[in-house]
Amino acid sequence: MSITEFNSLVLNHSESLKPFAISLTRDHEEAKDLCQETLYKAFAYREKYEQGTNIKAWLYTIMRNIFINSYRRNIRKKAVLDTISYSQSSYVSSSDISIKLKEIDAAIHSLPSIFKTACILYLQGYKYHEIAFALNEPLGTIKSRIHFAKKNLQKQLDR
Repeated sequence: MSITEFNSLVLNHSESLKPFAISLTRDHEEAKDLCQETLYKAFAYREKYEQGTNIKAWLYTIMRNIFINSYRRNIRKKAVLDTISYSQSSYVSSSDISIKLKEIDAAIHSLPSIFKTACILYLQGYKYHEIAFALNEPLGTIKSRIHFAKKNLQKQLDR
């Protein structure tokens, strides 16, 4: 299948994505963003589409996965923010937090360079596949580097 055939096939089904996006997000603006990201991923990963399969189902699966990943990411962010706000409001002073953040920053920058770059990108919010693409490394290599960086940081920061 040529690129233009694939593009027209996806664009023909793009309007049917909007109602599904609205049912997931329950917000028209978020639904528009979800549709755009779905189309972006479909075009970016067109080589993974198997010709002859149901394109609409493929697009819906992409959209559902994006929504679920975003939802999980937001839950984690909320949990971290709740923990920080709780610790700030309870017994930990802002100077203690500042000291801990400096300690964490020093631990990150003391990592071996092979782990440090991938870890910093991960902490900045990049996804594994984005880091792998940016560093021109296999996805599995990036995942293991980040895993070992986390373990190393955990050992350094345990008291």
